[in-house]
Amino acid sequence: MAREFSKKFYNSKQWIKCRNSFKQSKFHICNRCGEPGEEVHHIIYLTPENINDPYITLSFENLELLCSSCHSTEHNRKYKEVVRNGLKFDNFGNLVVDDG
Repeated sequence: MAREFSKKFYNSKQWIKCRNSFKQSKFHICNRCGEPGEEVHHIIYLTPENINDPYITLSFENLELLCSSCHSTEHNRKYKEVVRNGLKFDNFGNLVVDDG
């Protein structure tokens, strides 16, 4: 789900055209596993500071096509590493020691 600062960008004609062209250039195949690609992922994540930089937002060099599974793995990998170190998030999103 798009964060608030990026919603306007993701609904723009420029992004939709770029996204569709990129998917077609990759033959709709996930760059990582070879399954059908669905999500155009920004390698350098979008931030409020770079959202207006077309090299970051619209350049094919900063994009990869991922299936839903690979995209989910990409966005959740930092949390999995934390859990491996004996930490977890509580119901309020606070980082706590995993006792068990």
